[in-house]
Amino acid sequence: MLLLKRATLPGFILISLNLLAIGQAEDEKKDFLCPTNNGNFADPSTCRRFYQCVDGYPYVNRCPSGLYFDDISKYCTFKNEARCGPVPITPAPVTDAPLDLAKKCDPSKCELPYCFCSKDGTSIPGGLDRDDIPQMVLLTFDGAVNLNNYDHYQRVFDGKRKNPNGCEIRGTFFISHEYSNYQQIQTLAYEGHEIATETISTQSGLQDKGYEEWVGEMIGMREILRHFANVTTNDIVGMRAPYLKPGRNTQYKVIEDFGYIYDSSITVPPTNVPVWPYTLDYKISHECKSGTCPSKTFPGVWEVPLNVHYVEGYEGGHCPYLDQCVLHNLDVQEVFEWLQEDFARHYEQNKAPYVMPFHTNWFQIKELELGLHKFLDWILTLPDVWVVTVTQSLTWITDPKELNHIKTIDSWDCNKRVNSAPKPCSTSNKCGLTFKDPVTNVTDTRYMEICRDCPNKYPWVGDSEGTGIPGRDNYIFSGEGGEEKQDDESRK
Repeated sequence: MLLLKRATLPGFILISLNLLAIGQAEDEKKDFLCPTNNGNFADPSTCRRFYQCVDGYPYVNRCPSGLYFDDISKYCTFKNEARCGPVPITPAPVTDAPLDLAKKCDPSKCELPYCFCSKDGTSIPGGLDRDDIPQMVLLTFDGAVNLNNYDHYQRVFDGKRKNPNGCEIRGTFFISHEYSNYQQIQTLAYEGHEIATETISTQSGLQDKGYEEWVGEMIGMREILRHFANVTTNDIVGMRAPYLKPGRNTQYKVIEDFGYIYDSSITVPPTNVPVWPYTLDYKISHECKSGTCPSKTFPGVWEVPLNVHYVEGYEGGHCPYLDQCVLHNLDVQEVFEWLQEDFARHYEQNKAPYVMPFHTNWFQIKELELGLHKFLDWILTLPDVWVVTVTQSLTWITDPKELNHIKTIDSWDCNKRVNSAPKPCSTSNKCGLTFKDPVTNVTDTRYMEICRDCPNKYPWVGDSEGTGIPGRDNYIFSGEGGEEKQDDESRK
């Protein structure tokens, strides 16, 4: 087990391995002079270490196990990608995608339940026939949950829409922190919906940031959900990158290190036959639309891709998020028909999961919302359609069963499902908290609704519990993907 200590200083976020002793750290700093007052700089003697200069004072930091400091991009990365320093003149960060290092799919060596791939990504798991498998529909929602969208979500999951086994349909929520209402998130978890993570700040450009930034954003978000929404770490196993911009190999290294099961950030360009979820044991079989997909292998990590939505020869365009298609000028019936046509590409071909990603924007237009309701009512009349969470879909994919054996999947049976989420409070605390925006440096008040006492400050990267102590978060992980926790000493 390695202890990662997270420290946040004004304008910087970093991760370092525990120093063997404070005295040793002081000795290491004596001979290092900061080239400028502020910034990250390579250690002249080793690529495993770097210095962070703050107001001219050098702080010694070590890269996480297996990573090396890149003196051009200024973050810790993989050995073959790191440009060792000191580099006399530092050019702009190189953001070109790294060379493909993963091999092409070898189905003979990739077997379920731990590995799945196919030549073009369209093969059905288990070699089953299309007519013998369920058509899974995955309703996913990105961003904050609050008064702007909560009632709309509750109308989608109204208790009347049920799967063929009589259980209510459920969705997956990729939560971002800012402006979220944690009493409502806890209610969603208690009702059986899946809670997954986006990031704390949804900052743009995260795809080009280093390991420490991804840990702070991803694992910090998981800690916020644990602390304020009472969703256990073991229940949060999926994530989605902001703006569907995966963080190349770095994001997936964090997923691997911190025990996530899946990511759902990679988009698939328009294709006649949709792509099934796959593991990252091999090279991705389709074009990487974002240009920031991983190039290394991450065995056992699942990718639930977003097949682009479109209707051939029909207005609307192509979109990974449904609210990005131009449908606002359609009436309810036309929206319904557009969704039907888009859905048919999955249902009539290989029944790859029909992932329906939404932002709040979709629900701000009455015709779109009502068109969705009509579509959901229609698909649930089909005997082989199931609306399930992402994790529930992976339960089927890892152990494919024919339709007549679906009842043996415990996670799809609401009577057998174990709900670990505690019942939410009926009256939440409404907290007005001080927040200093690290980008604009402006201090204002942010609000949270939670089922516990208000924190001292608005939670943020490096201080997921809102203690008001910057950089207090500590994380533990094992190389095989153990769960993280905060150091007990820091909780006092």
